[in-house]
Amino acid sequence: MAVSVSTTVTELPESRVRVEAEVPPAEVEKRVAQAAKVIGRNLRIPGFRKGKVPPPVIIQRVGREAVLDEAVRESIAGWYTAAIDAAKVVPVGEPNLDLAELPGEGEPLRFSIEIGVRPEAKLGEYEGLEVARREPDVADEAIEKEVDELRDRMAKVETVERAAASGDFVVMDFLGTLGGEPFGGGEGRDQMVELGSGRLVPGFEEQLEGAAAGDERTVKIEFPEDYGAEDLAGKEAEFAVTVKEVKAKELPGLDDDLAAEAGFDTLDELRDDIRERLAEAQARDIEAEFREAAVDAAVAAATVDVPDTLVEARARELWDQMAHTLSHQGIPRETYLQIASKTEEEVIADNREPAERDLRREAVLAAVVAAEGIEASEEDVLETLEGAAAPEGGSAKKLLERLRSSGRLDSVKADLAQRKAIDRIAESAKPVKVEVSTAERAAASGLWTPGS
Repeated sequence: MAVSVSTTVTELPESRVRVEAEVPPAEVEKRVAQAAKVIGRNLRIPGFRKGKVPPPVIIQRVGREAVLDEAVRESIAGWYTAAIDAAKVVPVGEPNLDLAELPGEGEPLRFSIEIGVRPEAKLGEYEGLEVARREPDVADEAIEKEVDELRDRMAKVETVERAAASGDFVVMDFLGTLGGEPFGGGEGRDQMVELGSGRLVPGFEEQLEGAAAGDERTVKIEFPEDYGAEDLAGKEAEFAVTVKEVKAKELPGLDDDLAAEAGFDTLDELRDDIRERLAEAQARDIEAEFREAAVDAAVAAATVDVPDTLVEARARELWDQMAHTLSHQGIPRETYLQIASKTEEEVIADNREPAERDLRREAVLAAVVAAEGIEASEEDVLETLEGAAAPEGGSAKKLLERLRSSGRLDSVKADLAQRKAIDRIAESAKPVKVEVSTAERAAASGLWTPGS
C-alpha cells in the first residue's frame, strides 16, 4: 500500500537536493500498532493468550519509546521510498538520511534526505538529426562458421588406437600431490578432457599430448597466483595420471545428409535458413545501434553538467547492481574480484565512463519528455504488462493493480515515457548509409555512428 508522505525539496550544489519529509501521525500510529503486535508474539501476559495481546497493552508493558523505535526501523525504508516518489526526484547514489527526534503520540515523524539526483539538460537539436546506419550484410564466412559449429555439435566422439593430439579427448584417472601429500579436490577417476581446450590448469593438457591408452605420466604444474583455491595458489604440484582411453571427434560430412539431420532437404536449404536467421538478427542489432546512436547525437547537441561526484555515485551503483546479480548466481563479490584480478576501486573506476554516458542520456531523455509533454497512459502500461503476464499465466490488469497499490506505477510510467522519447528521436532521425569499412571516415566527417 502506498504511503502518504509530505515533502519539501531544496536544491543544493552539484546536482544534489535536500528532501524534508513528514510522515503523518496516523501512519506513525499504525506502524506502532503493527510493531506492538510483532513484539507481542513473544510476550506472555496474564489474562491473554500468547500472540493475542492487544497493542495498547503491549505498548504499556514494553514502553512506547521501545515500540516506536522498532516501528521506525521496520518502516523507514518504505517512508524513504515514499518521500523520494513524493519529491519527484530521480536519486543517484547513496542518501544521507537524518532522522529527527522520535515523535510523541499524535505527532508526525520528520526526517531529511540529502542525495544526488539526475542532472538537468539544456536541449539542443534532437529531431531530424543525421545518424549513420550500416546496411545489413551477412558474409559467407559467417554462414560457414554457423555450419562448422553445427557440424561440431553433431560430431561423434569415438575411441581411437593412437597417441593423443591437441583436439582429442583423453579419459584418465589422476591423483595430485603437494610435496608428496595428496590434497583436497586433487583426485579424479574416469575424467574426460579435451586437449587444447584450456579447461585445466595451464600446462596440464599439453603434457598429455602424445600419450596413448595405458600410459602413465607424471604431470608437473604450478597453480596460478590468482587460482580460486587460496591454499593452492602459486604452489607447484604433481599429478600421477593414468590414460585409460584416447577419443577423437569425428565430424559429419559437409553434405545433404548433414542438412537432413538438421531438418532440411539440402545443404543449400540449410545455408539459406542460416542466412535468413543471421539477417534477422543483424537487422535487430542495426536498429538498436541506430536508436542508441540517435540518442547520443541528441546528447552531443545538448548541454548537460554532470559533476564528478555524481559520476562516482552512479559508478558505485553500477558495481552494487552487478554484485547483487552475481550474488543470486552464487558468486560473492570477493570471488568475482579475484577472478577479474581487480580491486573494488578498479571496477568502480572502469564504471565511470558508462556511468557518465548513462547520466547524460537519462538527462536528455527526461528533458525531451518534458519539452514534448510525453506521457505514458495506463493503456501503455497494460500493453507492456501483457508480455510479462502471459508466460506466468497471470493477468496484466492484476499486475497493474499491484503496481498501483505499491506506489510503483508512476515509476513504470516514467520509464515508458522515456522509451517514447527515444522513439521520437530515432524515428525523426535521418539515416545516412555508411559502409562498415568507412564508418571511421563517416564519424570523422561529423556523422553519428554507433559507438562514436
